[in-house]
Amino acid sequence: MTASEHTTVTSDEVRRHLRDGTEIALIDLREEGPFAAAHPLFAVNLPLGRIEERVAGLIPRKDALIVLYDDGEGRVARARPLLRALGYTHVAALAGGLDGWRRSGGEIFIDVNVPSKSFGELVEHVRHTPSIPARELHDRIARGDDLVILDARRFVEYNVMSIPGGRSVPGAELALRVRDIAPSPETTVVVNCAGRTRSIIGTQSLINAGIPNPVMALRNGTIGWTLEGLTLDRGAARTAGDVSAENAAVARAKAADLAVRTGVRVLDAAGLQALLADVGRSVYRLDVRGPDEYARDHLAGFRSAPGGQLVQATDEWVGVRHGTIVLTDDDGVRARMTAHWLRQLGWREVYVLDDWSTLPRESGPDPVLLARPLPEVETIAADAVSDAVGSGAWLIDLATSPEHRKGHVPGARFAIRSDLDGHPGLETVRDVILTAPDGIAAHLAAPELARDGRRVRVLEGGTRGWQEAGRALETGLEAATALSATDDVYKRPYEGTDNAAAAMQAYLDWEFGLVAQLERDGTHGFTVLT
Repeated sequence: MTASEHTTVTSDEVRRHLRDGTEIALIDLREEGPFAAAHPLFAVNLPLGRIEERVAGLIPRKDALIVLYDDGEGRVARARPLLRALGYTHVAALAGGLDGWRRSGGEIFIDVNVPSKSFGELVEHVRHTPSIPARELHDRIARGDDLVILDARRFVEYNVMSIPGGRSVPGAELALRVRDIAPSPETTVVVNCAGRTRSIIGTQSLINAGIPNPVMALRNGTIGWTLEGLTLDRGAARTAGDVSAENAAVARAKAADLAVRTGVRVLDAAGLQALLADVGRSVYRLDVRGPDEYARDHLAGFRSAPGGQLVQATDEWVGVRHGTIVLTDDDGVRARMTAHWLRQLGWREVYVLDDWSTLPRESGPDPVLLARPLPEVETIAADAVSDAVGSGAWLIDLATSPEHRKGHVPGARFAIRSDLDGHPGLETVRDVILTAPDGIAAHLAAPELARDGRRVRVLEGGTRGWQEAGRALETGLEAATALSATDDVYKRPYEGTDNAAAAMQAYLDWEFGLVAQLERDGTHGFTVLT
């Protein structure tokens, strides 16, 4: 029996799809906090209230097999008709939900982006990726040793906190830029991230790419540095310089060899069109360059997915396991380096598109891919909000809880969109103003709230529009007036500057155990290039 013939799919059937290499999207409908506490390895977090905003990018093929689950909260019953209304035709529920997965013997993982993190641990286990303890690196810096420190995270993470003297070189940029940063083969190259994964993958990228320098990962990243009692930089802005033609050519040759060795295929424009015309295939078109480069000029239909972050968090862009991935760049290095990792991560069909000459181009930031047009709603100008609130209207902010804390329209109450429909706190409220950072979630939620006959208006331009008009924002989150718990975003133990030492150490201990979990799970399909 196939999934299209019934409304539930068993855990054993899900595992069969994962092992056999057939397309499947296993979707966890809970908020990120509960998701991070327990989920199957290849589950993709798509909260119920964010479906219209994210599903088109995560699941581009409308008849892909989608298996939904929750943990008994009733979200599947609400999500299934919504997805069908959006045109998805092959939507089933995981039999027994998350508890059914547990009872079937399915392995349970914690945290987020776990496939990539567990793969990083496997890479270190197989390749014995060299590393350096924080104290030893500190002492080498103090001595003035010949070394460079390359931070493989996104610039925004590096800017918050970094190793003293380090510079921002996001993961996909490493093999392209390292020869210009460290031209002497005697210079030691140290790669770091906040924890372990991007340090390991970045270091192994440079080893795989054949640079002659000694290369090491900073053991346990900025977490290890902090646990050692050492001081981090704040607000650093050092980046890589330009790439010389000679070094770019060497990097291209090395990347091309790795792509061939790992089974990456090269496409031209005709090949891309053939993939897109295959109705049985979920195709993801991703530009792995940096966001600024992407915004200046990119191929139409390609999304921005900086390569190092794509390897670190593939599930944030690709919702269908065993979908087809097409990567592109304009240098011949970054796409191939990224692709050679995705192949090892078990993606069976990974392509690189080199030739842009006959394809249409666009400019601008990564677009929001909505599953359907925004509904027509009544709006309210910013200068009318105060009077409306004074007359009894409730102002509700649908930002994430960290966004709300950072800044919201004064007096706005925090809420998660999926909590609004039928919320007991709104039973007697007849006038509501909705806002969100860009206004999208507010537009989507307005018709649902208006069904009970209440007046619902959306703030013109959202919270960003309010701020761009020169109006002040309020910070913090008032728990007494909030309509939802703040479990919508999982607080990573390696993010920010206020993490407890015990939480950081527990996170490292968890990462060390991932290889054993992979073995027990048995669905990963990872291979490591040797």
